Amino acid sequence: MEERIECCDEHRVHPEIVTHVKLDMPDEERLYDLAELFKVFGDSTRVRILYVLFESEMCVCDLAELLGMTQSAISHQLRVLKQAKLVRARREGKTVFYFLADDHVRTIIGQGMEHLCE
Repeated sequence: MEERIECCDEHRVHPEIVTHVKLDMPDEERLYDLAELFKVFGDSTRVRILYVLFESEMCVCDLAELLGMTQSAISHQLRVLKQAKLVRARREGKTVFYFLADDHVRTIIGQGMEHLCE
């Protein structure tokens, strides 16, 4: 059964609330960028990669083996994740290791999993 969203009994605007929120509202470009960031999380392959990197940094070969994918497919998804500033890389000799870009990404992944497990 679908939950029904209740409307106000009175059709009355609360100007103090509207004004307060309007002052704190980011501009359209910033909200667009936020929506684009969340689109990156909308792909299960990218989420799988992020979760793996949440656990440990890895090279493309290791990621491909673990996730049962081609190195080419992994590289493509890593490119998207790097462009979104969710993943970074470091070179060790001829091998490039990928890892989560910062603690914000760790928090997003960690809290997402925590939310699902509640």
